[in-house]
Amino acid sequence: MKKFAIIFAGCMALSLISCGSTSNAVSRYEEGADVKDITGYWNENDIKLVCEKLISGCIASPRVANFKALNGRDPVAIVGKISNKSSEHIDTAMVAKRFQTAIINSGVMEFVADSEQRLALREEKVDQAENAYDTAKSIGNELAADYMLQGTVYSHVDEEGLESVRTYQVDAQLIDIESNKILWQDEKTISKYIKKSAKKL
Repeated sequence: MKKFAIIFAGCMALSLISCGSTSNAVSRYEEGADVKDITGYWNENDIKLVCEKLISGCIASPRVANFKALNGRDPVAIVGKISNKSSEHIDTAMVAKRFQTAIINSGVMEFVADSEQRLALREEKVDQAENAYDTAKSIGNELAADYMLQGTVYSHVDEEGLESVRTYQVDAQLIDIESNKILWQDEKTISKYIKKSAKKL
């Protein structure tokens, strides 16, 4: 019995040591806080900074600012295609969502559902017309967008030895859907200096 107890205690000690040696340190970030840039690659902070800066410039542009005076209402916008022409895999859906959030929160432009959402809403209206006739929402009363925001993400790496500069550029254009005129255009660039540690022999 004593021998069994000694073996059991030894196994428990080894288990605790093993768990301790493989544990990772985890830190949580409050929503909206800057996330530590570990690798120098495109990250959530970059998306937030770029999109907010670009949209603040967009809504301050003369054509957007004058729309309400000329038409008696706020312009209605939608985010179109965000292209990734960088050398990395970048989730452009996150960029589009940030653009959308910045536009909605600006209070300067109204925002309508994207193409996938509109299809789902139309299916719901058809279902309502068949099954909830008295309270069904009309299919022909959608609000059309005046403007479409499109953008492109680029990247470039200048590297020598253990040092590199990683540059990201996001271009954005606000386009009048009816006339195809580009009403506003701008770009935002972020550059990061990275120095790798020399490998130990």
